[in-house]
Amino acid sequence: MSHLCAPGFVLLLLASASLATAAPNTRYVISERGAVGDGATVNTRAIQSAIDACSTAGGGVLVVPRGVFLSGALYFRPGVDLLVEKDGVLKSTTSMVDFPPIYTRWEGIERYWTSAFLNFVGMRNVIVSGEGTIDGSGDAWCGFGKNPRPPWPPTPTASPGPPPKPEDVYPAPLPTTAAVSLAAAAGHLPPVNAAGIRLPLGGSHLSPPRALVFQNCAGVRVSGLLLRNNARWGFVFIYCNDVIAERLTVRAEHYIPSSDGIDVDSCRHVLITGCDIDCNDDCISIKSGKDEDGRRVNAPCEDITIERTRFGYGQGGASMGSETSGGIRRVEVRDCLAEDGNWAPIRIKSQPSRGGYVEDVTYRNIELRGVLRAFEFDMAWYMRINNPAAARMSTAMRRIRLINVHGTARAAGIIRGVPERPIEDVSFANCAVSADTGLSIEHAGEIDTSGLALTVKQGVPITGP
Repeated sequence: MSHLCAPGFVLLLLASASLATAAPNTRYVISERGAVGDGATVNTRAIQSAIDACSTAGGGVLVVPRGVFLSGALYFRPGVDLLVEKDGVLKSTTSMVDFPPIYTRWEGIERYWTSAFLNFVGMRNVIVSGEGTIDGSGDAWCGFGKNPRPPWPPTPTASPGPPPKPEDVYPAPLPTTAAVSLAAAAGHLPPVNAAGIRLPLGGSHLSPPRALVFQNCAGVRVSGLLLRNNARWGFVFIYCNDVIAERLTVRAEHYIPSSDGIDVDSCRHVLITGCDIDCNDDCISIKSGKDEDGRRVNAPCEDITIERTRFGYGQGGASMGSETSGGIRRVEVRDCLAEDGNWAPIRIKSQPSRGGYVEDVTYRNIELRGVLRAFEFDMAWYMRINNPAAARMSTAMRRIRLINVHGTARAAGIIRGVPERPIEDVSFANCAVSADTGLSIEHAGEIDTSGLALTVKQGVPITGP
């Protein structure tokens, strides 16, 4: 299965190649428009003013030159690209006041959540590039070292009884993910989303910001940047079509929670190529919404290619789920390296509350170097107390191909479905793994391990059906 040969993906590459020459080349250098790169001056107002002026004038390129430019949340406008030049650093502040709640999708549910550091909403043909650095200040947000933990908003529990109607707790018109929709009062967020679905913890619990969020965008190219210490997820694509993420480097301290490198959420036609990721959570995560709200939106993540990428430390390499409610299909991960410190580079996860499906996924030409688990397919992943009610039908996992996977691991791993929905049609071809312990298979049918040469130091290579 090669998505790059598909006609739609060929059109994507041709269209993306034309973007570099189609955008206006007027440069808006932020240091020439009032921003000071001394690492101490907060430049939010100056940089946002440059973005707005660039868009009003017909578009161009916002340029971050040499220096460290501190800023709060920035909202990009139509026609404005971003170039971070070599030795240029765009660095996040660490005050929640600088990141007002925006209507977005967070952990599979549409809701108000902390604005990202860099927000691209409803844009077309946007380019973000350069040899410079985006610094999320995640080390400071977490309160480590000399930096005190910032004050956190209250975390009330959900009120008993029926939820309120959206029109009773939201201003008109109801907010949408298709445009920048900021909350009117950050301290009084609605307990339901705009579809009337009750939110966890009453809707008021927030977190530090994600780094770059592209939401409801079409024709996105992100290339060359170093992302350092993203405070939560790094490069995030939500409801986007035709995306190329290339030659990106992510380096997040291993104590920063939820510091995924790249998240692809209910998107179509995405190519991730030549990246190098080391973080605390999944290096790359493919998602499609969670539980009731994910099934309501019902937007799959499909036609995704991940190639020539290194997975360093992280809880997963190229992970699917656990937000699977809208479905994940036609994904190929190929020619990638996973090194010591990665927990599960080949990973598909879900829960009975999710529903949806993960199907037609191929991992091809994957090298493993001392990872924790070679394979982790788990449809009952991270089962917490008080999980939402199970979906009418649990997540379907089927037609998974593992081809030319070689290397070493501490454990071969697990393939675990649920009794009401066994994992179906998983096959190995020309795979060879050496591990301390073997592969456990539970609630699964049609698992062809004839193409897996598995050598273990303890126990038997494969247990289960």
